[in-house]
Amino acid sequence: MSHLPAPHRAPAGREGPPAPGGDGPAWATGLLAALAEAAPGASAVALAVRRGPERTVLAHGSTALRHGAAARPDTRFEIGSLTKTFTALLLAEMVARGEVAYDDPITRFLPRSAAPRSRGSPITLVHLATHTSGLPRLPAGLLRGAARAWFSNPYADYSAADLRRALADTRPRAAPGTRVRYSNFGVGLLGELLAHAAHGPGGDYARLLTERVLAPLGLTHTGCDTGQPQATGYWHGRPRPAWRMPAMPGAGAARSSARDLLVVLDGLIDPATAPPGIPRTLRAALADVTGPRVALPRSGRRIALIWNIRPQPGHDLYHHSGATRGFTAFAGFSPRAHCALTALANTGPALNGAFVQRAYAALWRLTRQLSAASG
Repeated sequence: MSHLPAPHRAPAGREGPPAPGGDGPAWATGLLAALAEAAPGASAVALAVRRGPERTVLAHGSTALRHGAAARPDTRFEIGSLTKTFTALLLAEMVARGEVAYDDPITRFLPRSAAPRSRGSPITLVHLATHTSGLPRLPAGLLRGAARAWFSNPYADYSAADLRRALADTRPRAAPGTRVRYSNFGVGLLGELLAHAAHGPGGDYARLLTERVLAPLGLTHTGCDTGQPQATGYWHGRPRPAWRMPAMPGAGAARSSARDLLVVLDGLIDPATAPPGIPRTLRAALADVTGPRVALPRSGRRIALIWNIRPQPGHDLYHHSGATRGFTAFAGFSPRAHCALTALANTGPALNGAFVQRAYAALWRLTRQLSAASG
């Protein structure tokens, strides 16, 4: 097991964000220890849980292996593909405003020269948000250009111009809407198109996300800025530079904290409990983003806007994970069971996915317990 200092905790509460202090309930500190064991090489692990009315936020360790500050509930971790869930929320908010529509073709926001080759019906915004666009996982040419920085910052030198050129040369691998194929390309493109729709050519995704989602929800430790303090990421014990994705920030450029992520999960479980005074459009988006959009054949599983949905007896379990070269992240929730969990570690993902699997298993057990108690 990883040997880390005692946890810092924000204790349980029924209303508002948890406050700092205390050691945490035994079940939560035990779970934090189990997560630390599944993240060898991490100097910091953070956990936030909603269990019915109870909320607990814990942080364990320090922000760096050498000379790091104590990790706290507000420590920023890179969250990788969990960024996509924020892009989905931004899409739903802009739909609620009437600025865009889910069935808008992406060509509405693209110059003719950047449009991908057609394969039947047009690619729409909702196709991008459900991984049904037919676009490949990565843009053509990115792997070749990223080879030298693959284990540190493979997206850092990939530009918006590179993205547009790759899009123009891309032929979807399946007709839009016919097949689920996970695509960083697609969701990165979605973030750029939303910024274009709101602010015109050259629109800034990070600024738009802050204006429409992060600031209204009070998420002061979430954003794409690489200059803000954050934990140091590690890969096989070696520190990694801050992750940068200038051309596709909507796919994986965000950082967040355990406390901030729990605020979002609370709002997704019950939009009525979101901070008072948030725009009506954002409250509507919190409800809309969880609606199932795509059913996967033979499995019973579905996809909402970005979120994966697994059916469980009496309730649905929503989940997503993320990673960069130096960080691993997980978030999941069950609206019916009133349960949520997010876990963050400052080490890159192991090949066996142990950290994410342990976090998912913990959420699954908590939801079963709550469902049984309420039944």
